[in-house]
Amino acid sequence: MLQLQRTVPPVAERVDVIGVPMDLGADRRGVDMGPSAVRYARLQEALRGVGIETVLDHGNLQVTVPEAAPEMVENAKYFPIIREVCERLAGLVEQVVRDGGFPIVLGGDHSIAMGTLAGLRRAYDRQPGLIWIDAHGDINTPVTSPSGNVHGMPVALALDDHSIVPERTVLLGLRDVDPGERKAIRDFGVRAYTMSDIDRLGMERVIEEAIEIAGTEPRSVHVSFDMDGIDPSEAPGVGTPVRGGLSYREAHLAMEALAASATLCAIEVTEINPILDERNRTAELAVELILSGLGKTIL
Repeated sequence: MLQLQRTVPPVAERVDVIGVPMDLGADRRGVDMGPSAVRYARLQEALRGVGIETVLDHGNLQVTVPEAAPEMVENAKYFPIIREVCERLAGLVEQVVRDGGFPIVLGGDHSIAMGTLAGLRRAYDRQPGLIWIDAHGDINTPVTSPSGNVHGMPVALALDDHSIVPERTVLLGLRDVDPGERKAIRDFGVRAYTMSDIDRLGMERVIEEAIEIAGTEPRSVHVSFDMDGIDPSEAPGVGTPVRGGLSYREAHLAMEALAASATLCAIEVTEINPILDERNRTAELAVELILSGLGKTIL
């Protein structure tokens, strides 16, 4: 059993914040403002408050807005532009890690994860383990996607370009999965925990198992947290809300366990939509979860 420490030293002495205001991967507008919402929730001050010695904010990557991006790909909307942004993100993530920083990537829609994962693979010269916390599998392909929205494809695309490997990939919190994704999960052989699994087994056991699957050593696991993984009663400001998600405490327990495991190499939060939020609640929760992932505990 994983034993959570009463106090956990900060996961990193230096944290690098990277904003990616991408909303090309989804139909609903607004998640491009997610990085600003998280910063407005006093992320930098909160990081310093838990003992992070150095916080560097790299600002936002430049991303074309849909109105100025006519280029389309059938069944993978705006993919050439998304891929170019993800390539720039990968280069920045790689440089941050090589300089001794711990990346915190703020989205934007979840397609940005392709860039984060590619950068981590290059920096560490190995594929990171992945814990993907999300209501959705995001493992569609252009062939199976019913919408053509790339934010529903990043896990499959990252597996396809070998940024990650299936045996160290965990999908956690699923409750809205397309038919093609069900087949992909079986075909790829990734471990998937639905909300029914979490209800039955409990979050403590699920996150323990997820860490054992994804983590091999210190700085070997990336957690990519779509805020729609949390129940909309706690995180109303998301692009694609689905009822029946993680509770406030389940989400924190997952991040606290990851901090205690000493396996994290990066944290990513995505799909915050301030237009749909209530007084920035979802962004404030995102900051809290980042702090838990970096070692903040109750006592």
